[in-house]
Amino acid sequence: MSNIRKAFENGKAFIPFITCGDPDLETTAAVVRSAAENGADLIELGIPFSDPTAEGPVIQGANLRALSRGVTTDRVFALVKELRRDVSVPMVFMTYANVVFSYGAERFISTCRAIGIDGLILPDLPFEEKDEFLPICRKYGVDLVSLIAPTSENRIAMIAKEADGFIYVVSSLGVTGMRSEIKTDLASIVKVIRENTDTPCAIGFGISTPEQAKKMADISDGAIVGSAIIKLIEKHGKNAPAFVGEYVRSMKNAIKKL
Repeated sequence: MSNIRKAFENGKAFIPFITCGDPDLETTAAVVRSAAENGADLIELGIPFSDPTAEGPVIQGANLRALSRGVTTDRVFALVKELRRDVSVPMVFMTYANVVFSYGAERFISTCRAIGIDGLILPDLPFEEKDEFLPICRKYGVDLVSLIAPTSENRIAMIAKEADGFIYVVSSLGVTGMRSEIKTDLASIVKVIRENTDTPCAIGFGISTPEQAKKMADISDGAIVGSAIIKLIEKHGKNAPAFVGEYVRSMKNAIKKL
């Protein structure tokens, strides 16, 4: 069984997203540990990229701040290696295809395996082009996580049947960011997924409150939150780990009640 699947074994999963290196790598390490200690089931780590096309202004800002402070892919790898000394929850990278290409796909993915990264999310990689990376990911036991969006329509079943690890269901059109309301008919998307695979699915994009997390986890197998966490880190800087831990605990408690 893939290590990612373990995140979904004990009920609904809460998945926080953290941009590595914002405000610095030491704070990122402390935030990751705080999230894990407070109930995060799987942690998404963003490798900073200069043109993060799927991201709204909050996460774009975090990417640019991290890059301006000299955060590189190698420094993120070193961070994860250090975290794996005491953090056991599954962790995945969220980044862009160009980051993997420029580093060298085999070198990047084999390093993921060596340092304990369980999966890879590439939001700009079309399903039809996933064979650029999938054979290498399978060679090293790193799950290439598929995304399903409201625009996937008649491709949902096809994507679901071939999914590894978990399926990232994009709640809304557009970029990441907090939304006051999510209007997409997600239940019908999840129904098609479940008719075609037993791979768990979690919903992300636009979730920020415990009420929204509960609603999304009620439909699916978990909830993913990024922008709300990045805003806490931006606001509190080096003091953010305690605030993120408290937030993660409140979100996990909300979906635990299902």
